[in-house]
Amino acid sequence: MNYLGEFAAIATAFCWSFTAIFFSYSGRRMGSNVVSRSRLLFALLFIAISHLALQGALLPVDAEPFRWGWLALSSILGLVLGDTFLFYAYVLIGPRLSMLMMSLGPILSTIAGWFLFGERLTRPELAGIGLTIAGVAWVVTERQQGGPVVAEKKYGLGLLAAFAGAVGQSANLITARYGLVGGFPTVSATLIRLLVAVIILWGLTLLRGRVGYTVGRWRDRRGFAALLAGTVFGPFVGIWLSLVAIQQAQLGIASTLMALPPIILIPLSYVLFRERVSWRAVAGTLLAFTGVALIFLAPAGA
Repeated sequence: MNYLGEFAAIATAFCWSFTAIFFSYSGRRMGSNVVSRSRLLFALLFIAISHLALQGALLPVDAEPFRWGWLALSSILGLVLGDTFLFYAYVLIGPRLSMLMMSLGPILSTIAGWFLFGERLTRPELAGIGLTIAGVAWVVTERQQGGPVVAEKKYGLGLLAAFAGAVGQSANLITARYGLVGGFPTVSATLIRLLVAVIILWGLTLLRGRVGYTVGRWRDRRGFAALLAGTVFGPFVGIWLSLVAIQQAQLGIASTLMALPPIILIPLSYVLFRERVSWRAVAGTLLAFTGVALIFLAPAGA
C-alpha cells in the first residue's frame, strides 16, 4: 500500500513545529505583520525556482481557470487570513499553545463535511470530537508562569487568534482539495497559492506605505535568519508537503497527522528552551490527540 500522503503529512507536522519556533522568535523581534508578509515573498521566490526546475516554466500558465479559482480562495483563507491570525497568536501566547489550538482543524473539517457534504458522523467520531475539545480546553486553561503572556486580556486574545487561524486552515485544506483534482502538480498548486497571497498582502502593504518599513526590519540579523529558516520549513517545504498529503491521502487522515505539532513541540520546547512541561500539558495533549485519532480511525458505520 502506498503511504506517500501519510508520510508527507507527518513530515509537514515536523516542518510546522520548527516553523512555529522560528516565527515565534522572529515575530517578537520584527513584528508578526512583518514576518507574515515577508515569509510569503521569500517562499514565492523559492517555489518559483523549484517550479522552473521541475516543470520547465516559471509559472503554471496551463492551469485551468477553475484551479486558479479554488487555489486562490484556498490562499486567501489559509495564507492570508488564517496565517495572519496564527502568527499574531504566536507572539501573544507562544508556539506550543497556538499549535495546540490548531489541532481543532481536523474537527472543524469534520463538522464542515457534515454540513456541506452530508457526511455522516459516527458515535466514535462524535466521542472523538468531545475528547479533543476537552483535551484542548484542559491545556489552554492552565495558568502559565513565566510565559510570554502576562495579561489576561492578551491570553484570551491569543487563544481567539489561534482559533481563527484553525478555522482558516481548515477551510484552506477543503478548498485546496478541489484545485488538486486530476493529479495536478502540487508544486504548481503551491506556486499559485503563494502568488495570490503575495499579491494581496504586498498590495495592501504598498497601499499602507509599509514597504520601506518592512524591508528595514530585515536588518535585524537574528530575526531575519529566523525568518528565512521558518520560511523554508513553513510556506516553502511545509505547504508543498501539505498539498502532497491531501492529494495522496484521505483528507481526515492527512489533517490528523498534520495536527501533530503540539505533541512534537513539547519535547522540542523542553530541549531547546528548557520550558517546563506540566503533567497537565502532557495529559491534555494526549487526550486531545486520542480524540483526533478516534475521529478518523473509527470504523465506518460504527
